[in-house]
Amino acid sequence: MQLRFLKFLIPFTIYWGSIRSFNSHGWIIWLPLVFAWLIVPLMEVFIKPSSANMSAAEEELAKKNKGYDLLLYFVVLVQYFALYEFLDSMKNDTLLWYETIGRIWVMGMLCGVFGINVGHELGHRVNKFEQVLAKTLLLTSLYMHFFTEHNKGHHKRVATPEDPSSARYGEPVYLFYFRSIFFSYTSAWHIANGEVRKKGKPVFSLQNEMIQFTLIQLAFLGLLFFV
Repeated sequence: MQLRFLKFLIPFTIYWGSIRSFNSHGWIIWLPLVFAWLIVPLMEVFIKPSSANMSAAEEELAKKNKGYDLLLYFVVLVQYFALYEFLDSMKNDTLLWYETIGRIWVMGMLCGVFGINVGHELGHRVNKFEQVLAKTLLLTSLYMHFFTEHNKGHHKRVATPEDPSSARYGEPVYLFYFRSIFFSYTSAWHIANGEVRKKGKPVFSLQNEMIQFTLIQLAFLGLLFFV
């Protein structure tokens, strides 16, 4: 039971494949995308899901098992290592156009699958350290505003017309996608501005969480550009 968490190491194979992609040429670059978007969905179609679940006693033991948390923390290290490998690989002037697109797409997949999803999970935690890790992961997607909007906006307004992250009835998926991205960002500013006003502080101050996130992301981009 104590080692049950080790099966969750399997998703890290995507990191292994992605890092190999960044150091390869030709069609191999696209293999992580084929695995994540074709092979895994096909496996879900043909392999029957398990309906088994933990007993109450097993669940209590799992909550005390730090292995699950350590796996989430480990994502932060691997995500930044993958980002470094990606950026370093893009310095190669001999890349063909489809190799460049493939590497960008693979890194984008990592940012979505791990950066945002695991950042989402850690952002639900009340521990400050874990919240910092959440923001650190979201930084790789320049999506730090998600921490503000999701936890302080979406959770309060889910499935209401006021929630930009809830689809309207019958709304086309791509319309929802672009609407959600844009209005989630503006919603995060509205929430952060309201918080500093309640404290009697000016909106344009370092106490504003969204200004903090914006400066951090600009500094991150500057670091990548100059280094």
